[in-house]
Amino acid sequence: METLNPIAVLVRNERGVLARVAGLFARRGFNIVSLAVGETENPRVSRISVVVGGDEPTRQQVVKQLERLVSVIRVQDLSHTPRVERGLALVKVRATPENRDQIIQLANVFRARICHIDHLSMIVEVAGDREKVSALIDLLKPHGILEMARTGQIVLSRHTLLEDEPELAARRPSSPGAGIYNLTPKEQGELS
Repeated sequence: METLNPIAVLVRNERGVLARVAGLFARRGFNIVSLAVGETENPRVSRISVVVGGDEPTRQQVVKQLERLVSVIRVQDLSHTPRVERGLALVKVRATPENRDQIIQLANVFRARICHIDHLSMIVEVAGDREKVSALIDLLKPHGILEMARTGQIVLSRHTLLEDEPELAARRPSSPGAGIYNLTPKEQGELS
């Protein structure tokens, strides 16, 4: 079974950066399982959450290649780190008067919500880790999935450095807007 490796990449928020990152994966033949991109609390920095399939040497190679890209500020391998991971799926499922209650009960068990209902279908929204989202999708399949849209996983490390930890003192942001990422002076200069 292929190991799934979540990697967070902080990049400068500029045109073409996603194409450069995706191009690196294509050129090297790395398998992207999911990809999500969005601005951080600093509008000059975007966060790319990518889940890569492969073994340990593949994961290490992905990290090394990403660190070489000019627009990349920081690469954080979250494979062996306690983390919070979330994805979202919208699932349009065939809904008849006979099975609507079953679909609603399934949604309630998974803390999903019904976003739309009409005389032919229901749209269920589910958010959670990969296993939770996949489990609900599997349970909805017998009812007849008509359409589905699924996001890539977004991931944050659970660990936060505390003020009294020595590593934080060395990485304390010296400019406004450096945010929770505690960018080093070199990394802050890259954003100037």
